[in-house]
Amino acid sequence: MTAIDRDSGLAVWRQIEETLAEEIRSRRWTEGQRLPTEAELSQRFGVNRHTLRRAVSALVDRGLVRVEQGRGAFVRENVLEYLVGQRTRFTENVRRANRSASGRLLSFKRMRASKDVAEVLRLTPGTAVLQVETVNQVDDRPLSVGAHWFPAKRFPDFQEVYDATHSITRVMEHHGIPNYARAVTKVTARMPDVTEAEVLGQPRNRPVLYVEAVNVDPDGVPVQLSHVRYAADRFQMVFETLSEGAKYFEGD
Repeated sequence: MTAIDRDSGLAVWRQIEETLAEEIRSRRWTEGQRLPTEAELSQRFGVNRHTLRRAVSALVDRGLVRVEQGRGAFVRENVLEYLVGQRTRFTENVRRANRSASGRLLSFKRMRASKDVAEVLRLTPGTAVLQVETVNQVDDRPLSVGAHWFPAKRFPDFQEVYDATHSITRVMEHHGIPNYARAVTKVTARMPDVTEAEVLGQPRNRPVLYVEAVNVDPDGVPVQLSHVRYAADRFQMVFETLSEGAKYFEGD
């Protein structure tokens, strides 16, 4: 049992809050980890559940903990601030936050473009395209799962380069497109399906951000259509409409 000083003048629930907050800061409990149950924590501190719940509620207000109904309390993940502008690069966004970026290939297919994909990529329906499904990770934890389409003719070495680099940016550079740009980004929120929740390592009752995007080459020709699902509680999308616009939020 963890001792509580009932004569300190500091409320019991506040002492519990500070104890758990310090354990989170010292990484006794890591990002995304579930805290012990209410019953276990109540027994540890020798308090009733009402007192324990007040302490947990304070941790939620501080942004240290999130509570999922029916599942318990979890250490809140550090949210990645993801800059979206004309130059949107996953690895650059992650490294800017001093975190580690990685990616892996789920599937790679050569197929004929559907009417919808062909329209976005300005191709004739039935033209060969590459459909690529990837998982992007931050600090070895999945952040997003995405489906991407590319004109097959422009990327003959796509799979080999991606397998070697795990980077779509490197694939673009290899094929002579070092300066591709984001033309449009559309964002909606929805609940994940079974596969998305499993890949992202999250429950189905927690929403994802569904992002549709088109990248173009320096001549404005579309080279990539993406449909990406992001774990919403690990991710904050920042839209930069002026150069270095994110600086206006420095200090927030």
